[in-house]
Amino acid sequence: MKKTVVTAVFLALFGIVQTNAQVTFNPGFRAGLNLSHFTKQYSNNYTNSSFLPDFSNKTDFYIGFLGALKLSKFYTLQPEINYSNQGSSFGSGTLNVSYVGLQIVNKIYLGDAVNMQIGTALDFATDSNFKLENDADMSFLLGLGADITKNIGLEFRVKKGLIPVFDYNNTGSHTNVLFQLGATYIFDLKQTK
Repeated sequence: MKKTVVTAVFLALFGIVQTNAQVTFNPGFRAGLNLSHFTKQYSNNYTNSSFLPDFSNKTDFYIGFLGALKLSKFYTLQPEINYSNQGSSFGSGTLNVSYVGLQIVNKIYLGDAVNMQIGTALDFATDSNFKLENDADMSFLLGLGADITKNIGLEFRVKKGLIPVFDYNNTGSHTNVLFQLGATYIFDLKQTK
């Protein structure tokens, strides 16, 4: 009985979405500025309290491809493949790590042009100048976007890693924190009949 009710509700919602909007798919690009650092959470077992690593922001870039699957006036599902240079400034040096990853972003439009972005990501390290704890990272992201024109948009995102990346002298397992500010360009593919 419960299965039937859930199926009926799903089909009704799907039908409403289909009658109110034409589903479209448009590819695009995204690129911009990264501000990244590692978390400053330290292990309780760390005995040398006179020195705790101070991770600060490192500036770099990201670039990627996206596919905007507009399912309704208020909702777009946007899978992305991205290349991102991240890491953290650390004392007088810089810890660098590069990732290629897949992101699934849910864009919820709050009006005609402004959207809220919620999603998840799975990133794989391609290069680093330090010993990584893990070669992969899973993360959640939140963001805001604005469509400037039909093709060009601006976006701001915060992305928080869940898997430890770096452990400096057993001070604790530090994860990625990433702020992104950039632009998108979405191609307008017209369907011919």
